Amino acid sequence: MSSITFSVPGKPQGKGRPRSSRDGHMYTPKATREYEKLIAYYYRLQGGEMLEGYIELQILVLYPLPKSMTKAERARAALGELLPAKKPDGDNIEKAVADALNGVAYEDDRQIVAASWLKKYAPDSEHAGLIITISEVEV
Repeated sequence: MSSITFSVPGKPQGKGRPRSSRDGHMYTPKATREYEKLIAYYYRLQGGEMLEGYIELQILVLYPLPKSMTKAERARAALGELLPAKKPDGDNIEKAVADALNGVAYEDDRQIVAASWLKKYAPDSEHAGLIITISEVEV
């Protein structure tokens, strides 16, 4: 069974909604395309190769602590008692990651048979981002 874990630093982003040009052509917003390229870049940088078969995707989403948080709230966040129930939605982050790794980590995201994500606060702004684990699933 092959597995790889890699990090994508920065503020987490979700998959943007498709946009329509004046002529009716649908396209992915530029910010989403750039974020998906960033995810693929960090996968390759970690030595990620094409996986085959069934895939499991796990995503740890680490949000920066808001500057408006009190010391007490920061302490609760550090203990995992306070979680970021805010945008972007976890399912939109998952979609951005799955699409970013199409043709990079696996042939097509239809190979993903299990996926999970968890949103937490990072210990500091330097550690905000995504920690992604992709594994081949044995049957």
